[in-house]
Amino acid sequence: MDGVICDTNPHHSLAWKAFLKKFEIVATEDEFIAHMYGKSNSYILKHFLKRDVIGDEFIAMEFEKEALFRQLYEPEVIPIAGLLAFIDDLKANGVKTGIATSAPVENLELILSKLPLADKMQSLLSSSDVIHHKPNPEVYLKSAANLGVLPENCVVFEDSHSGVSAGKAAGAKVVGVLSTYKKEELPVCDDYIVNYKEMSYEKIKSLFES
Repeated sequence: MDGVICDTNPHHSLAWKAFLKKFEIVATEDEFIAHMYGKSNSYILKHFLKRDVIGDEFIAMEFEKEALFRQLYEPEVIPIAGLLAFIDDLKANGVKTGIATSAPVENLELILSKLPLADKMQSLLSSSDVIHHKPNPEVYLKSAANLGVLPENCVVFEDSHSGVSAGKAAGAKVVGVLSTYKKEELPVCDDYIVNYKEMSYEKIKSLFES
């Protein structure tokens, strides 16, 4: 979802900066690129606070930071260019689709309240639906099971190193979305896009014919 459906990472950066300021922690953009984008909140908190954050403390900290994000992003939710038309093309050709995000379910609900996607998805998974977060493939294996499709017959769209790694570990084809990282900064993908303007059902189909 983040960086794939919507380019949310700039707003996540703003939210993390505001949250970390309480602890007198000033993070650089390079640190966010290395340790925030595509990472789970448990990893991010552990990295920046230099300790494990678990249990009720983690729940409270995560909710506070994500509430900041939702407050900042709610007025500005827009999809990455061409996404909605691409999904309509997939649905017209009978393709099953789902969202598999490391974000909290409240963030998923925010995006679905703003974009016409909910009725086009046959699977919706967020951080609370898995035990192991990306780069572990659990969320994609569960998505494939929900869709009734073998993982090797799925295509994952991902913008982060951990996400691409998760998709590949699941055995799926992976399309790298270059909203956050450059092509050379991601693991090798089956294809790469900047946005969805040139993406289509036929291009997806061709990934399985080459």
